[in-house]
Amino acid sequence: MTQDSLSTKAIPVDERLIVALDLPDADAAKDLVRGIGPACRFYKVGLELFMAGGYFELVEWLRAQDKRVFCDLKFFDVPETVGRAVRRLRDREVDFATVHGNDTMLEAAAREKGEVKILAVTVLTSLDRSDLDSLGFACDVEELVLSRARKALRLGCDGVISSGLEAPRLRADLGENFLVVTPGIRPVDNRPVDDQKRTVDIEQAFRNGADYVVIGRPIRDAADPRLAAEQAQRQIAGVFG
Repeated sequence: MTQDSLSTKAIPVDERLIVALDLPDADAAKDLVRGIGPACRFYKVGLELFMAGGYFELVEWLRAQDKRVFCDLKFFDVPETVGRAVRRLRDREVDFATVHGNDTMLEAAAREKGEVKILAVTVLTSLDRSDLDSLGFACDVEELVLSRARKALRLGCDGVISSGLEAPRLRADLGENFLVVTPGIRPVDNRPVDDQKRTVDIEQAFRNGADYVVIGRPIRDAADPRLAAEQAQRQIAGVFG
């Protein structure tokens, strides 16, 4: 394993870990953030919390705690609506937002992004080859990810959400000048019992070209989430040390 694809961007090492707040309500999310404390500075706030209510109050609370925020709502609608939705994020001090759509949706999001970094979803890490077959995608997973990433960057997006398995090809073909955010991070000896299928561990994700990793269940469901986050940070520091 080489370091050829290791990110060289000037990202603080302790901000390369993004913890997913996949929890039923804002109070539970705040409890987890308090429990993790200084072990994490970047949090992903997704669809479940949006539906629970108090989403942007939670975003404001996170910003007040000096945390960075990844708004993971995977906007998918007519382009005008997607553009207007992204425009509303400008004043929320959100760092990242996801769009999961066609070219015109991505273009509309990029046009309205302001300081928000727009990340295009390539292929969800919960999908494998058989899932893509059932959806009618006859092409190779890696080729589909690369094609979608190439279009997203051309349309003005700042990066992509990609499994660590496809990250090396993205870096080899498209270079370093875009963000790769990798979800679905699992321990080396993990035998998946959840809905994530195309997974890697922390070290593999970064050596494959990720700039950030998103970790949810392995930290959220740990007996001691703060300790789990600290262990993840030590692994990341070891990769970039």
